[in-house]
Amino acid sequence: MLDLKDYGIEMWDKEKIASFRRTLLAWYDQEKRDLPWRRTSNPYYIWISEIMLQQTQVSTVIPYYERFLDWFPMVEDLANAPEEKLLKAWEGLGYYSRVRNMQKAAQQVMTDFNGNFPSTYEDIASLKGIGPYTAGAIASIAFNLPEPAVDGNVMRVTARLFEIDYDIGDPKNRKIFQAIMEILIDPERPGDFNQALMDLGTDIESAKKPRPDESPIRSFNAAYLNGTYDKYPIKLPKKKPKPLEIHAFIIRNQEGELLLEKSMQGRLLAGFWSFPLMETSFIGQQTSLFEDDQTLLETYSKKDNFEETYACKPTWTNRTFKQVKHTFSHQKWTMTLFEGFLNKDDLTLNEHLHWVKLDDLNSYPIATPQKKMLSEYLNNNG
Repeated sequence: MLDLKDYGIEMWDKEKIASFRRTLLAWYDQEKRDLPWRRTSNPYYIWISEIMLQQTQVSTVIPYYERFLDWFPMVEDLANAPEEKLLKAWEGLGYYSRVRNMQKAAQQVMTDFNGNFPSTYEDIASLKGIGPYTAGAIASIAFNLPEPAVDGNVMRVTARLFEIDYDIGDPKNRKIFQAIMEILIDPERPGDFNQALMDLGTDIESAKKPRPDESPIRSFNAAYLNGTYDKYPIKLPKKKPKPLEIHAFIIRNQEGELLLEKSMQGRLLAGFWSFPLMETSFIGQQTSLFEDDQTLLETYSKKDNFEETYACKPTWTNRTFKQVKHTFSHQKWTMTLFEGFLNKDDLTLNEHLHWVKLDDLNSYPIATPQKKMLSEYLNNNG
């Protein structure tokens, strides 16, 4: 067991811990947000909400959550969902490996647990894509198990409570916050305790513009009491995403249809449809559309490369468009758009290359970079 004294942390006595629990839960009972996933103890529903809430604001998640459960009301439906429908349901949320892992986990539930969502922390944590935080959230909220759910919000609150001089962004330090929460968590109401800290961390104890004077636990907060609130939490800056330049080719035929290409497995945004994209140059080291490929792709700088790759010769226009930018966690794309026209019979199509009518675009899973490019093209198509 981790000895917190080795990390310079003096844990409270039992009376103070009990007082902290009462204070936090009394505030939560009065101020808790009314959210759709808080009206259920169904572990499948809670799991969906927790995965969606990673890197995404609550207000954005709610309509996605409701549509997702409408399309996939049971774990079996998610396990058997076609890829395009699965990606369409997730379209716009980003971090698409999350929904792919969810489907794999749903398939595990069907094969390893006879279709019943597992009810122990260890079994929940064995599912694909479920880490310690999500396992703790599901175990505590759905099954009332005294398991902490330690995310960035909880670490921020805890760092201020105990003036913890360790970087909350360093994964190896998570064990410190986990050990503290295992002591603090209310064994009678673990789900509410975890959700109270989540609510506190996303609002009053937020990273930007916190309101410490309004915090219900300010009398327990060492950073607040000692005037060191601005110092905590300690979080070193992340590495900046590496820039990548992209050429996007907007090809239309005589019927006004657009040429879309489906990104292959192993590539960023695999399974999504987009204008044909080609990398033109790299800035920095090892930036590629291919996440798993350790070799740099051939660089492209001319429309000739499109013609060679697709074995066709569009009639290119001289129209210019604003560059479109999109930032992922590890890459920053700058996309330059080129427009061309092509006779429909001059291109050989396949399962990854389709002519698509504008009115039919909504039936294809399309990621945010493609939406930005399409918007720029349509807004300047005159």
